[in-house]
Parts: sequence; C-alpha cells; structure tokens
Amino acid sequence: MQKILFATSEVYPLIKTGGLADVTGSLPRALQKQGYDIKIILPAYASVLEKASASGIKKITQLDIDGNPVVIKQTRLPGTKVTVWLVDIPEFSERTGNPYCGPDGNDWIDNHKRFYIFSKATELIALNQANLDWQPDIVHCNDWQTGLVPALLSLHPNHPATVFTIHNLAYRGLFSHQAFAELNLPQAFWHHERLEFYGQMSFIKGGIAFADYVTTVSPSYAREIQKPEFGYGLDGLLRYRSDSLAGILNGIDNDEWNPGTDTHLTHTYNRRTLGNKRKNKQLLQEKMGLEVNSDKPLLGFIGRLVDQKGVDLILSQMNRLLTSNYQLVILGSGFPHYEQTLRNIAEQNPQKVAVHLGYDEALAHQIEAGSDIFLMPSIFEPCGLNQMYSLRYGTLPVVHAVGGLRDTVTEQPLNNIDDQANGFVFHQPDGDELYAAIERAAEAYHQPDIWKKLQINAMSRDYSWEQSAKQYANIYTELLS
Repeated sequence: MQKILFATSEVYPLIKTGGLADVTGSLPRALQKQGYDIKIILPAYASVLEKASASGIKKITQLDIDGNPVVIKQTRLPGTKVTVWLVDIPEFSERTGNPYCGPDGNDWIDNHKRFYIFSKATELIALNQANLDWQPDIVHCNDWQTGLVPALLSLHPNHPATVFTIHNLAYRGLFSHQAFAELNLPQAFWHHERLEFYGQMSFIKGGIAFADYVTTVSPSYAREIQKPEFGYGLDGLLRYRSDSLAGILNGIDNDEWNPGTDTHLTHTYNRRTLGNKRKNKQLLQEKMGLEVNSDKPLLGFIGRLVDQKGVDLILSQMNRLLTSNYQLVILGSGFPHYEQTLRNIAEQNPQKVAVHLGYDEALAHQIEAGSDIFLMPSIFEPCGLNQMYSLRYGTLPVVHAVGGLRDTVTEQPLNNIDDQANGFVFHQPDGDELYAAIERAAEAYHQPDIWKKLQINAMSRDYSWEQSAKQYANIYTELLS
C-alpha cells in the first residue's frame, strides 16, 4: 500500500478560508478509498484544536526544530477515517481567527517563520526522523504555505517523491531577504532558479522549482499560468516545468453538496422533482427580506469580495440590474470598500438586493438551491467550486471563460442546445459582457422547457472526486516507477 503525506495549511471542516480547504478535505478521502495509506499534516491552529477535540486528540511525538519545541498531535478528519497530524507551536495554537492574518487584516509578521517550522516538521516526518515509524512514498504539498517542503527534501539523496499543487498562483508567499536570512536556509537557495524572486523570497517558487511533479486545479489554468497575464512572474519557470506540469480539475464532495439529501434545505429535490427548487427560492426570498416573486430571476453570488472575483464587474452593472427585473443575494466578505458599497445598496433596495457579510455554510447551501442563476464573473479562477455546486443544484452559472470555469460551463444558442449546454459564458472581463450574459440567462429562464433542459444537463454531469483522484493516482504511480 502506497503511503501519502498530504501537507496543507487548511482542510474542511477543521479550518477553511476558501476553496483550498474544500479540496484538501475531499481529495485525501477519495485517495483513501482507492487504497492509499494517507495522512494529512496541518498546522494546529487554535480553532483546529477546538474542532478536533470532539474526535479526540493525542500527542504522538515531539521534535526540536532550530531550538523550537514542536509537538505533533494526532486526530481524525471529522466524519472520516483519515488521520490528521497537527503541528503544534504557540505561533499556531495560541492565535485565534484567520490562520494567515491578525485582527487588523494584515498578515502575521512571522508567517515566514510559522510556515518554515511547519515545513521542517513535514520534512522530518517525510524522512522518518520523527519517531513515528512511518515514511511516505509521496509527499503531496499544496500552495505557498508548503512550498518549502520540496526544497528542503531536495537536500536529502533518498527523499520521498514530491508533488506540488498550485491552487492559486496569485498568492506566492513573498518575504524579504531578511526573512530568508532569519530562517537559516542554505545560501544556495537564494538564487533566481530556486527561491529568490526579484529580490524577495517566494515560498511557492520552492514548490514549483523543486517538486518532482507540479499540478494545478484545472487544465485551462495549467495553460494560463504559463503566460505572462496569469503567471505572476513565474510563467517562465512554469514553461520550463511544462513536461511535468498537469492541470487536474477539482471535484466536489457529492455527499456534502447533494440537493437530494442536503440537511440545510427545507425542501430537497433532484432532476425529477425540480418543482421543489422553486420552494427553496421562495424561502430564500423570505429569509433575506426580498420580494417573494417567482417570475423575477434571482441571482446568487458566494465568494470573497476581492478584485479577483469580479466584484467590480457586478457593481458596474448594478444600476441596470436594479432597474431591470432581477433580484440579487450576496454572501461573502473581503475588502472593506466592497463590503460597505454592497451594504449601502442592500439598505437602499431591500426588496431587490440582500447582502450577508461573512460566511455561513447553511446559507451558502440555501443560496445554491434557492437562486435561479449563479454569478461567477472572476477575472481569473484556477478551478472554482461554486460553479460546480451550482450545476449540481440546477442553478445555472454565468461565468467568465477562464480557468476551471471555462472547463466546466458550456453555453450554446438557445435554439440549438444539446446535452452539453449547462450555463452562460462571457469572454472578456467587461461589465457589459457580464450583463449581456445575464440577459441571455434571463431569456432562457422565461422559456421553461429550455430552462429545464439546461438544468437537467447541469445536474446530470459527474462532478465527483473519483475521476480526479484517479489522475493523481496515475501521477503517483509514474513517479514511483
């Protein structure tokens, strides 16, 4: 049985700030079902220790890393048989809130040290130097917080094979040369072919440069990051690694996101009982204080209120949406100016726009089920999960043709749709293009037979992790052979 050590900075349901947690909460379970012995290694944030206490936590070993005592604790991923090892240092376990930044919204000034120690602990476990009598065949790392792991393992001649997955290249883990010096890393790492990045240190570059294989989360995004527009200065390195770079589309948790069994819904439904979906719309309208009206297309948006997610595009069309026959419900948090602007719009138009700032898992499910149309106008989107949740719930997405959105949503003329058509696509990051796509969606919405056909197409496709996990398994097999 092949052994996998899966390194990540967040995993649902223990800790979540975005899609990374959903992926790392699902992929290890899918790989375990395929016969792998898989362990997740995760920082022991205060909130993680609190949530994991229900499953039981025990200390299994203690390490010394550059004079810092590091305790390794063991628990289980809730609701699964997957073992989770927690790296406990005060810099993780004695801070509440967001794992990467303080109450003021700024990054913790010692993030370089925190995730260096996490990476060193991962290195020692990977080399079977942690008194655990377990050594992985593969170390699978995720995003910048784990980017030092392949670099550190490269210093050892008989290290396990390494895979590094880029979930979002925009977050590169950039730190100063002083931070590099503080970590006592080999001086040879300060080189433009290693960790040095235009006078700074980049954690994610370590993963890209040193891992045996690099993956990202959709085929289109794998192509996009090899170009300057989406490469963030790393496109040259990624083109150099192109022979060992693959885009594997994320899956979704079909148990967690299933309109037929969703415990967050008052009325569950499937392809044959789509009438119940309308009942969820009415309940959502009532809950959010919107006018209860089945004729008005209800647009949903769930996501971080940041530039990447295309919030500017939505705001640029707000007047047209308000004067047309639409309603809009938004769930998310992010930049204060976006939050304040949306709050003001909702207060001035309470029957047309509802905004819930923050995150609410139950409300997210209710928006997916109760909305007619889901907006994902992202400027870039490595994979995206909400469009797949929406498709599974028969809530047709309007998306910008980038990354995983391009790979999962297909639009066809309404007079010539086949079994592939499942949403609406615009091709330039432009507010007018977004609005035109919403109008096309509304035109379809008012033709019930066409709308139902599109919904059934959307709900019929397999978005599970099974196929994606097989592709990762093929990469593992290739590396070990």
